[in-house]
Amino acid sequence: MPSPNLLTERDADKTPILECINLGINFGGLAAVENFNMAIGRTEITGLIGPNGAGKTTVFNLLTKVYQPTKGTILLDGNDTHNMTTAQVNRAGIARTFQNIRLFNDLTVEENVTVAMNAHMRYNMWTGIFRLPAFWKEERVAHERALELLSIFNMADLADTKAGSLPYGAQRRLEIVRALATNPSLLLLDEPAAGMNPSETAELMENIRKIRDTFQIAILLIEHDMNLVMNICEGIAVLNFGRIIAKGTPEDIQSNPAVIEAYLGKQKEA
Repeated sequence: MPSPNLLTERDADKTPILECINLGINFGGLAAVENFNMAIGRTEITGLIGPNGAGKTTVFNLLTKVYQPTKGTILLDGNDTHNMTTAQVNRAGIARTFQNIRLFNDLTVEENVTVAMNAHMRYNMWTGIFRLPAFWKEERVAHERALELLSIFNMADLADTKAGSLPYGAQRRLEIVRALATNPSLLLLDEPAAGMNPSETAELMENIRKIRDTFQIAILLIEHDMNLVMNICEGIAVLNFGRIIAKGTPEDIQSNPAVIEAYLGKQKEA
């Protein structure tokens, strides 16, 4: 690959869960993302940062096939996702949250989680229509799994609460739980700390580590809270005008002149 990968020592002897090779997309004559190269280890927490409009969410949309790339390759666990749909990519192992919360507000907390398990249910349409024993067995399994996932975020006691009535921070946590319910190998978090106060952000950091350690999955996050990024991410890629301008550890990124210029502008000569 044209630029170094971000792989921790822990994952160095394993194939990456995600590889992006010369990934790009054009909207008309505009290259929104160009020559995007990245590899993520199987249990790595990686940050994707950059100024507003840098193309970060566009990268997430490419990975989840909201947009089909104009060029380049995405390998998920070694498999090319070319021509996959969003649903197929999700079943293959990528789940995401959104910058703007997208819950089913009129459903309960538990229902928001179990609806994400639909692709893994082992009964057919007729079994569901006639409520045969296989249907109730799968419903029981889904219920137990939902409560197990909710308990990770201390939300099991809210299972019967309408999602739309939850406080903002709890809605953020529920969206992450719903993504985990699809059994991903790579979790994409789009500004998970947006709108959170400092105590909620600190709790979020602990929860992200807990997710990685409990499920042994990789996490790629977009975030503007630099305290969160620098304290939780093992590798960071910086995007500016659709191109990666720096990769490295948090320490490398903090002292990188190109990154400082992208965020603060070029200093005028005296």
